[in-house]
Amino acid sequence: MLSGVITAIVTPFLNNKVDEESLSGLISFQLEKGIHGIVPCGTTGESPTLSIEEYRRVVEISVDTVNKKVPVVAGAGANSTAKAVELTRCAKSLGVDATLQVVPYYNKPTQEGLFRHFKAVAEVGLPVVLYNVPGRTGIDLHPKTVVRLAKLPEIIAIKEASGSITQMAEIRQHCGDQLTLLTGDDAQTLPAMCMGGEGVVSVLSNLLPQEMVEMYRNWQEGDTAKAIDSNAHIFPMMQAMFMEANPVPVKTAMAMKGIIKSSEVRLPLCSMSDENEKELTRIMQEAGIL
Repeated sequence: MLSGVITAIVTPFLNNKVDEESLSGLISFQLEKGIHGIVPCGTTGESPTLSIEEYRRVVEISVDTVNKKVPVVAGAGANSTAKAVELTRCAKSLGVDATLQVVPYYNKPTQEGLFRHFKAVAEVGLPVVLYNVPGRTGIDLHPKTVVRLAKLPEIIAIKEASGSITQMAEIRQHCGDQLTLLTGDDAQTLPAMCMGGEGVVSVLSNLLPQEMVEMYRNWQEGDTAKAIDSNAHIFPMMQAMFMEANPVPVKTAMAMKGIIKSSEVRLPLCSMSDENEKELTRIMQEAGIL
C-alpha cells in the first residue's frame, strides 16, 4: 500500500491561521511532481499546535485535494491513548487511507505500554503506520515490540527514525514483508532501501519533491550510480532541513521559493535566526535552488 516518497506536509500559516489556499496549492504541487503519498498533521505539520477544528480542516483539505490519487496518511498520534483513538476516529470519518502514530512522548511507557497503546489505536479499524523517533519522544520502540505489533492486521508499516541502520535491518529481518519499512530521515533513504526499506516519509520533498522522487526512481530501476548521484546533489539540503527544529528550515526555504506565502510557525517554535537563514540561503544558492 505504501512505498516511495511520501511527503510529511507542512501546515502553512498566515497571521496565525491555517492558510488553506497555500495548503491546497502545496498538495497539488506535490501531486504534479509525482509524489507517492501525503502525510498531513504529522509533527512536520506542527500537529501539537493545531486545534481539533484545524486538524479536521487540514485533513479534509488533504483528502479532497488528493482525490484518491495517492494515499493520505493522517498524523493522529498523541501521548494520551484516548486522544490518539479520538484523532484516529476523526481521521477515519474524513476518509484517510491510514494514520501515522508516533510513539507517545514524555510519558516514557514500557514496551508493554507501547504495545497496548498501538493495539488500542489499531482497534479503531484503520491501517496504522507506527512512527519511532526517540530523539523527539524520549523513548525507543524496540524491534521486538515492532514484531509483536506487526502481527496485528491493522499495523501495516513503520516510519523508523531512530537513526539506527542496525535497527532498521533488524525490523526487516524479523518482519519481512509483513510490515512495510519506511525511513523518517531523508539522509537515510538510500541506506534504508539497501536494508529492504520501501521509501521515505520526507521533509525535504515539501521543497524538492521531483528531486526526491527521481532518486527513488533511479534506485527502483536499478541505476544505483544515478541514485547515488541524485542523493549527493541534494544531500546538503537534507542536512540543512535540520539546522533548527523541523519544520522551521523547510518552511523558511519554501517561502523563499514562493511555494507557500509565509514561513510562519507557531510558538513555541519561532522564525529562523538571521545567521542560520543566511547559511540556508547560501546552501540553496550553491545547490541551484535559488
